Parts: sequence; structure tokens; C-alpha cells
Amino acid sequence: MTASQDYFSPLNVMSPDSPLSQNVYAKKTRLAALKLAVLSTDERNQAIAAIAQALESSKDEILLANVADCQAAATEGIAKPLYKRLQLDEHKLRDAIAGVRDVAKLPDPVGAVQIHRELDTGLILKRVTCPLGVLGVIFEARPEAAIQIVSLAIKSGNGVILKGGKEAIRSCEAIVKAIKQGLSQTTIDPDVVQLLTTREETLELLKLDKYVDLIIPRGSNSFVRFVQENTRIPVLGHADGICHLFVDEAADIEKALAITIDAKTSYPAVCNAIETLLVDVNIATAFLPKVAQSLQELNVELRGDERTRKILPDIADATEKDWETEYSDLILSIKIVDSLEEAIAHINDYGSKHTDAIVTEDVKAAETFLALVNAAGVYHNCSTRFADGFRYGFGAEVGISTQQMPPRGPVGLEGLVTYKYQITGDGHIVANYTGNNAKSLTHRDL
Repeated sequence: MTASQDYFSPLNVMSPDSPLSQNVYAKKTRLAALKLAVLSTDERNQAIAAIAQALESSKDEILLANVADCQAAATEGIAKPLYKRLQLDEHKLRDAIAGVRDVAKLPDPVGAVQIHRELDTGLILKRVTCPLGVLGVIFEARPEAAIQIVSLAIKSGNGVILKGGKEAIRSCEAIVKAIKQGLSQTTIDPDVVQLLTTREETLELLKLDKYVDLIIPRGSNSFVRFVQENTRIPVLGHADGICHLFVDEAADIEKALAITIDAKTSYPAVCNAIETLLVDVNIATAFLPKVAQSLQELNVELRGDERTRKILPDIADATEKDWETEYSDLILSIKIVDSLEEAIAHINDYGSKHTDAIVTEDVKAAETFLALVNAAGVYHNCSTRFADGFRYGFGAEVGISTQQMPPRGPVGLEGLVTYKYQITGDGHIVANYTGNNAKSLTHRDL
């Protein structure tokens, strides 16, 4: 079974899954989103507060649903990294609810005037931010993602159709139930949020370009590719999270140790954990034995290239496949490089354009790394684990985008709005601005 087939496996039906019914549900979400888009900032913030309160009131129900999901997943032999993402304990839920309230405190991204320009007397141009419309977000494992996504969608005036992975179905149902209960106490139509639960519904979602404006897939490389190849709707997202840490010859060894350990072991199942450690040949002998001891004490399996294994003879051999693998586990590949340029070339060849970091006290080397590494996030002397919308102050994120065009990196509110041009005149016509006696446009910014 392929990753995409497994991801779209049939689940318990929560809503009718015929194409006709799916159109009806998508249309309801679209209509609810249109009403949401014209509500005031206060009304949307009140709805977010109501969602947070409803989630808190449903805490026990959500956690019990997650326990049931975890037990079922363990019985089915779920992969360890995916199991870690699936688990939703009281601490994670509390942080997710805090994130909802943080979103309410953020500036309103809707209605911002980006351009205010007089084209001529009485002829005024504005470029104003507005919601995208309806988001289709398909994610695996992490049920708290539903909470983050909905809060950002409501704040930015968008409707959202959610599809969680089959392993998180009970958790997602409990979360969306609470969200809808919260919205029912506000001016916002609960239909602005929908949850899909079957393979058929999801495949149909990818065809609904009439009602859905953006698809955000959060899953494996093969899954994201499957989505991209099976929809005409614009797709935003990232596939692999193959992140690198380069320890330069001018690195402070204690900083490098702390950053390496954090970037690999603090949460190895997430996409911003490092998978490859690159070490300059001039610091390798001093650094590698120390970092290997620390990582092995934390049960990290190490794999190295030939030069690394001369210093660390007990570790496994790293193959070409290792450089292009996202382990999402306590496994780390190590390669010794001869220069900063070689490290940058390796990252640009094998990286997934997610997040890469350098440890060095050489400012020029750091500047070169930050300028030449092609990734959404490039860091100096800090852990790649900072690649997160919450840590960036976005309140939450709908996902991380590794595409070259914006939005890039953690996508918060700014990635969920577009803009429209508005012109107000007083009988103005283009004919007056052409020909021998054409009037001139003033183009005066107001």
C-alpha cells in the first residue's frame, strides 16, 4: 500500500460522501466563509475566545478520544515517529488552547490598506487585504494541528475544511465538535468549519476548485506529491523536513554540543529536527567524540561517512540514501566536509529547503551560509527547532512551506490573506486619458 493510499484509507463516515453531498458541504462552508469575511475584528476575536473556552470545557472528552486513537494505532503497529505526533496529552492541549488565545491578540490581517493612491482628482486606488476564501487542510497524526488551523482560519476570515489522518479520527472529531459548539455561541456560522473522515470525501475535495481556494497538505513527501498531482487547486506546503546543522571550524564546541543535542533529541519526530550533521574537518577530531558520547547516551543511532567512522569506528556506515532521508527518529547521519563551501553545496543538493543552521564564531562564514543556503529558514548559532509559527510569534501556523514563492517558512495569518484592488471615482472614464488632449494621471500616494 502506498503512503497516499494509506493516508486516504476509509474511515467511519461522519457525513455523506457522494460527490453531490460533498459539493453541498463545500458550498455551505463557502457561504459561511463569505459571511465571516465581512465580520468585524471584535466579532472574529470573540469567536476565537469562544473556541478556546469550548476546548477547555471539552478537555476530558478530547483527551479520552486521543487515548482511544493511540491504543488503536499501537495495536495496528503505527510507526514510532507518527505515534509521537499522535499523542495529545494535557500539556500539549493546554499549549494549543493558549495558542488559540494568542491568535486573538494578533493584529487583524484583513482590511489592511497596502496602497492608497490618488490616480487623479476624485479617482482613488486602494489595495486592501482580504481572506483567501476556503482552505482545505489535510494533515496526518497531530490532532492539535486542527486547533491551530481553525483559529488562524477564523482570525483571517477564511472557512476551512479539515481532513486528519485515519490514526487521529476520534481526536479530530472531538476537537471539531468542541469548536463547533464554541462557534454556535457567536455570530459565526459553525459551517465555516468542516471535518472530512473518509478517503472518498478527501479525493472529492481535491476536485472542488469552485469552492476551495487553497489546499495545504501536511504529510510525507509522497503524500504531498499525490495531492499536487491530483488537484487544480493551488497547493501550499512542504514534503520532507531534511534539516542540517553545520559545525564550522570556528565553532564554539560547547555551543555546538548543546545545539546539536537540542536539534536532534528535543523532539525527533518533528520536521524541524536535524537529520544530518556536517562537521568541518579541522574541528572533527575535537568535536565528534564529545557529541557522539552525548547523543549515544540519549539513544541516538549514529551513521557516518568514511572519514567520520575513522574517528568513530563503532558507528554504522552512512550511505547515499541517508543524506536524503527524513528519519523523524533518534537517528543522525554525520559527514565530515573540507570547507564551508562544501557544506553549503551538500545542503543545497540534499536538503528539503526547510531549515538549516551553522554553528560558528566567524561572522563572515555565518553571513556566507545565511546568504547561500537555499532554505526557508537559515540560522546562526541556534537550534533548527525554532522553526515554528508559535516561536516566531505568529500565534500558530497552518503549516511550513518550503516553496520558493511566498509564503515561505511557517505560515501564519499573513499567508492566509490575499488582496484586491479597489478604485472609487466620480464618473471617470479612460477615454479622457487617451488621445491628443489626454489628461495626465497624478499617481499621488495618500
